[in-house]
Amino acid sequence: MDQPERVVDGFRFLPPGLKAWVRTFIPDEEFKDHIPWTPMKRPLGQTTMALVTSAGISLKSDPPFDMERERREPIWGDRSYRIIPRGTTEKDIEVNHLHINTTYIKQDINVILPLARMEEFEKEKVIGRLAPSAYSFYGFQWQSTEFLSEAIEPISRAMKQEGVEAVLLTPA
Repeated sequence: MDQPERVVDGFRFLPPGLKAWVRTFIPDEEFKDHIPWTPMKRPLGQTTMALVTSAGISLKSDPPFDMERERREPIWGDRSYRIIPRGTTEKDIEVNHLHINTTYIKQDINVILPLARMEEFEKEKVIGRLAPSAYSFYGFQWQSTEFLSEAIEPISRAMKQEGVEAVLLTPA
């Protein structure tokens, strides 16, 4: 049986002016290859899940994301990442991001990084297990291949060590 075609609209929530500006950097051609959707290996109720956000969350004990450099260099984004242990609450965090309103995240971390909700899902057996670590990075990465080696690769290795089988990405 053929699977229905899935369309990803990466511009859905962007304001029209920003959408038009971003599109100026994208070649005007259709994506020619098949998008590799990977089916789950096991039912969700048996799967180890991790959370990843681009909201710029760090623990109060961590260095903040570097917004000062971005203020000086508007298309630069901090390429580092932070580990957020499960059980972390808004009392434990800082949120540093120039492109989002961080007020609600500082009031309730679960609006962007639903650690408490996922722990509830684990207890209810909706998911198999929530990984010990979640990950946060600074979501403004303009044409940065260094970000892949400096953040995404180490995050991927850490998730593999924790037995992560699926990731919920909460983009900011």
